[in-house]
Amino acid sequence: MARYVIGDIQGCYEGLSRLLDKVKFDPACDTLYAVGDLIARGEDSLSTIRLLRSLGNQFSTVLGNHDLHFLAVSQGLKKVKANDKLDTLLACPELPDIIEWYRQWPLAMMLDDHTIMVHAGLYPDWSLSQLCTLSQEISDELQSPRWCQLLENMYGNGPTHWDQSLSGTARQRFIINSTTRMRFLSADGGLNMKAKYAPKDAPGSLNPWFKVSNPQLQPEQRVIFGHWAALMGHTESSQFMALDTGYVWGNQLTLLNLDLGQTFAINA
Repeated sequence: MARYVIGDIQGCYEGLSRLLDKVKFDPACDTLYAVGDLIARGEDSLSTIRLLRSLGNQFSTVLGNHDLHFLAVSQGLKKVKANDKLDTLLACPELPDIIEWYRQWPLAMMLDDHTIMVHAGLYPDWSLSQLCTLSQEISDELQSPRWCQLLENMYGNGPTHWDQSLSGTARQRFIINSTTRMRFLSADGGLNMKAKYAPKDAPGSLNPWFKVSNPQLQPEQRVIFGHWAALMGHTESSQFMALDTGYVWGNQLTLLNLDLGQTFAINA
């Protein structure tokens, strides 16, 4: 009865299958969690989704930026990009069911009393409980009749700073950007949505979000995330576990045994 968390799959069905085989994943008793970005860029997003949906209650995920973008594209709110390789998924007969399945997932999920899973990270002004509360705000909208309006308005890089008084589109966009797109923060704590490189290549004016002091985070708490392939799994802290190791870019797909703290990986 193992619990596993997998890094960004990105539609890499063959890699997903190989990695699950490597750990002898048994859907009769094991559970699989994903850090988001289940689809896009890889060779077979449709088969990836079909496999994950076949696991039923033994699979859970949080939403990543590619997952939200897929929902927007599916409603004609954005045009599909060729490098997203979503054509087969968008043309499949079960597309309406997949859309409804996707709409049920949150931006953040507690895996146990001390561990949260989120696609991009924990904004340093927030506690784990606050992140869950803000995630629920977005879930309420995503599962409401207003869900297309949420997706249409989520694009954009501002606001860059959090304020509890934010409301409407500005509040929703900040929550989505920080949980699905965040990598670096500026010296004054603002989100920088453009820098995507490794921390060692960043100018001194930018800090990885996990290097910024968070007085809300307790020593026993940990954050599991993906999104940032350039980290290659390295944060230099056991509190912050990065699982996107860039399989779709020719590197590795990584799986964490949540209870043992052991990682498994396969090469592309």
